[in-house]
Amino acid sequence: MAAAANRQLQETVVTGLRRGACPTLAAPMETGDGLLVRLRPAGGALTVAQLKALASAAASCGNGILEITARGNLQVRGLRPDSVGTLALAIDAAGIVVPPGPAIELSPLHGIDSAELGDAAALEAQLRSTLAGKLQSADIAPKLAILVDGRGVFCLDHLSADIRIVALAGHDWLVAAGGTARVAWHVFSGGIDGAVTAVGHVLDILIATGRHSRARDIDIETLHAAFPEAPQSISFSPSRTPVPGILALPDGRAVLGLRPRFGQMRADALRAFLADLADDIEIRLAPDRQLFLTGLAAAEAETLAVRAGSCGFSADPVDPSANIAACAGAGACASGFYDTRKLAARIIDTAPDLLDGSLTVHLSGCAKGCAHPQAALTLAGRGNAYALSMNGKAGDPPDATIAGGGIESAIERLAQLAGTERRAGETVAACLQRLGASTIAKALQQD
Repeated sequence: MAAAANRQLQETVVTGLRRGACPTLAAPMETGDGLLVRLRPAGGALTVAQLKALASAAASCGNGILEITARGNLQVRGLRPDSVGTLALAIDAAGIVVPPGPAIELSPLHGIDSAELGDAAALEAQLRSTLAGKLQSADIAPKLAILVDGRGVFCLDHLSADIRIVALAGHDWLVAAGGTARVAWHVFSGGIDGAVTAVGHVLDILIATGRHSRARDIDIETLHAAFPEAPQSISFSPSRTPVPGILALPDGRAVLGLRPRFGQMRADALRAFLADLADDIEIRLAPDRQLFLTGLAAAEAETLAVRAGSCGFSADPVDPSANIAACAGAGACASGFYDTRKLAARIIDTAPDLLDGSLTVHLSGCAKGCAHPQAALTLAGRGNAYALSMNGKAGDPPDATIAGGGIESAIERLAQLAGTERRAGETVAACLQRLGASTIAKALQQD
């Protein structure tokens, strides 16, 4: 089935590319460094051999840059129209199954976490087999977010989803629509068959609402009418989000969580890291630009955590680079005005106080904002200058414009300002919000 799907992708002619669509193998997205493809393997899992093969294909078919997105998907950059089919062939040859339709996100520990209340992978398989026609409908939004949470050691409450299916005690499942776990609308609770049927009804509503509709487009009265016996609000105990580091499992094995610096991996460094890994180790993709290595002995996990640093990965859950979202930047992308990675390293070295975890610093080489579509403390390349938005997107009107040569001193002044003006117990984000964009802009543009 996977081979047939991939062969169909190989025959696809790359035409009519547009931004805003999900950049799959069948519909790559044009960027400043060529074509970009996003994929999520079944279960979000790859073997060591499969990831090695994908790294090699990224180097031969693209520019050798792979990325893990904020939702735990893989991206291959720098492809050409004539190399997309070759990439699809390599994916097929490696035995990587990329299910058609929207990505279905699972916890990185699904199937190996003894604390899980439900089998998320089994539910994903039933969704895809039972609802294949709806999931693959041309009317379904390509970026529709579907999440299956088995409620184990790691949970996915913080992730927003159009449809979320959450395991309950007693082998039951909760189906909810829209938003994070805190705000999603509960529409069904019960056994797995009923949960799959309920998901199908939500997909029907999305299709009827309009082509490429998302959960936010559904009128609440429509949901009430479709699910008149919807469960009352169900509360969950506080959950732990996936974070880098070593996690000991009850069976004596260990899991190692790693975050590539700024979510980006170079094919040669990735292959070097994977070179000596045993074939039975599995790599699980995770939200917040992470990957998890499973099936490790405790000592092996400790050794790999140290070695990972030289290959561009961090096992530190509070690594300051996690607070910086940086695009490919100049040198890797023709649209990039500046070297985002170089500036990111400079910020970590000279302005670490900005990276207290209360805000995201978004470094965008141009106004497109590929690395972080949400509002943040944003520096976007504009012509030969930097557009600074205190809490905006890369394409928003800036709060200040900083000449190219003055960006490092401006960043240092911003860090000094935050350090001087912060009140006891106040975060950097709260301090900057209190000071206001106009005050900060004046301070940054002082000679």
